[in-house]
Amino acid sequence: MKALFFVLNKTEMLDDVLTEFTKRHINGATILESAGMARLLSNKHDEDEIPFLGSVRNFLNPERQKNNVILTVIRDDQLDEAIEAIESVVGDLCCKDTGVVFSVPIDFSKGIFGVGQ
Repeated sequence: MKALFFVLNKTEMLDDVLTEFTKRHINGATILESAGMARLLSNKHDEDEIPFLGSVRNFLNPERQKNNVILTVIRDDQLDEAIEAIESVVGDLCCKDTGVVFSVPIDFSKGIFGVGQ
């Protein structure tokens, strides 16, 4: 089993991503609201305090304050399918302002039903 983390930049696409997961039999996810480190720091500090913020502000979308983190547990053989589901909605993750996805192996779980059982 794997824990799949997807940081979705375009929160308006959340329902579409979850729907695509369901179509591909990736069921059960937890959604968290999040904010990136650079955005948080840029809202609290001046460029004089943290010099890199000036260049970071150019890349931040000022209308977008929050992200969503989708956390789901998948079987090892579902990883490629999950990535395809995500990219079918948000586009190529190598492109700017789409999101970040990664997985980590799970070596123990209890109470997760329907995955790896």
